[in-house]
Amino acid sequence: MGFLTLFLIALGLAMDAFAVSVSNGICHRNAGGRQALAAGLTFGLFQAGMPLLGYFAGSTISGAMEALDHWIALILLSFIGVNMIKEAVKELRRPEERDCRKETGGLKALLLQGVATSIDAFAVGVGFAFLNTNIFTAVALIGIITFCTSFAGVFVGKKFGSLFKQKAEIFGGCILIFIGVKIFLEHTVF
Repeated sequence: MGFLTLFLIALGLAMDAFAVSVSNGICHRNAGGRQALAAGLTFGLFQAGMPLLGYFAGSTISGAMEALDHWIALILLSFIGVNMIKEAVKELRRPEERDCRKETGGLKALLLQGVATSIDAFAVGVGFAFLNTNIFTAVALIGIITFCTSFAGVFVGKKFGSLFKQKAEIFGGCILIFIGVKIFLEHTVF
């Protein structure tokens, strides 16, 4: 898997964390560097750790599934992408005003957000095992990109409100679907 493909996967996975960071910035208008650093580190570590776990889980069965690897990548990435888009569209349809500070404040809430936004990264890690991807390069790239986007997301949310949240999730979902189709076509047509 090439660097550009890995970069796009990392960017797609980071969009969930970016959207949550934007939400946190919206909820906490006085958020600053400390909150942005906490969000970046939390989301970056979870997004990097989950594909690693998925990779090792997938490696145990990848030899037996090698003939199906492109189908697995297409299905997993498309499923994750479609779910991201569906959730974003659902949010666009019901923009509720609520006091979200209670839901997003504190370490416990941040850790729960980290787990919630990185579950899809586990599935991507399983796909990496089937595609014999260099997992350490992939994990480093995913972690760094997620850190940067999450860090920036807190400030974007603080500054611009809810303008970007759902659009970022839709963009991320589209990227993951595109990558799934690309991998499938590379292994079946080209």
